[in-house]
Amino acid sequence: MRARRWSPGLLLSALLPAMVSGCMGTMPVPLNGLNRQLEQAGGHRNPSLGERWLAVIEQRGGREQVQLVDLQLQRPVPLPGLNRADALPISVSVDARGERLALVRQLEGRSEVVLYRRALQSLQPIAMGPGAIATAVNLRADGRQLAVQVSRDGLWQIDLVSLP
Repeated sequence: MRARRWSPGLLLSALLPAMVSGCMGTMPVPLNGLNRQLEQAGGHRNPSLGERWLAVIEQRGGREQVQLVDLQLQRPVPLPGLNRADALPISVSVDARGERLALVRQLEGRSEVVLYRRALQSLQPIAMGPGAIATAVNLRADGRQLAVQVSRDGLWQIDLVSLP
């Protein structure tokens, strides 16, 4: 029986995937159980992750609303006072502790930015200045600063907002 000879190129192409995966460590794995739960609940968009929190805009009952999911318990948590029937959420962001959520929403034909504090169950409007149309928010992990994408006179800009 004749021994098979490997050319250096063929040997490298055969071993490269194993070598690369060994360097990268564990491969990312989808969280299938939680993904199925989210899928069954309806359509979701605009995800934002805190340490153990997932904030999304969810399509439910013919309207969109903000939902906060506790990833450890794998279930939604109540957000009293946040979701209004007459408001359309555009963008949401959650801090690392899941205590603060920043939201851009459309209300009465205009966009507004609000900060929701779960412990107080309260909304605080954030003024963006004249002519600013907010479209997206990103809350810093510690909940102390907010980046807001706005359109002013047809130009896209980012406004940083310090939060108390």
